[in-house]
Amino acid sequence: MRVIIVHGAYGSPKENWLPWLKAELEKLGCEVIVPCFPTPEDQSLKKWLEILNREVKNWDSEIIFVAHSLGPALVLKKIEELKKPVKAAFFVCYFLGKLGFKDFDPINTSYFEKGFNWQKIRKNCKKFFVYNSDNDPYVPFSHGIKLAKNLGVKLNIVYGGGHINEVAGFSKFPKLLRDIKRFCQL
Repeated sequence: MRVIIVHGAYGSPKENWLPWLKAELEKLGCEVIVPCFPTPEDQSLKKWLEILNREVKNWDSEIIFVAHSLGPALVLKKIEELKKPVKAAFFVCYFLGKLGFKDFDPINTSYFEKGFNWQKIRKNCKKFFVYNSDNDPYVPFSHGIKLAKNLGVKLNIVYGGGHINEVAGFSKFPKLLRDIKRFCQL
């Protein structure tokens, strides 16, 4: 099984719970790919898709995506264009578009300009998991509710989790790991 972990805007593969999750999944025998995307300079959907496609050569049914913050928007766009479905996608702190932050909205625009083909997305991924916090300082809780509804799944609420990042105390994310292990029977 291959797991692709995607960071968000102003992020990197070396922050928050991403390095911890990578290490834990590798201990279980998973191949883990954590691309490094340019941000904030040169950040765009086009550029991030180019890097993702360069890092992941074979798009097969054993792929699992894990994405944080802006990362789920990239993953949704990739899932839309796939020819065969992937195994699962785990989305943490997803948002739908502008958030009202001058440092984020301009660099995030290209990810949301054309909207999403939810029917195609549901067809191209076998299972979805959505996690949002009830007190995220960046992402309104309603965004997680709407994503879960669009995907036809239950929202996993992380009470008091902030942006589910290191600042909020998440250098590890045990619930996410448990859910991945349970789903994949690892």
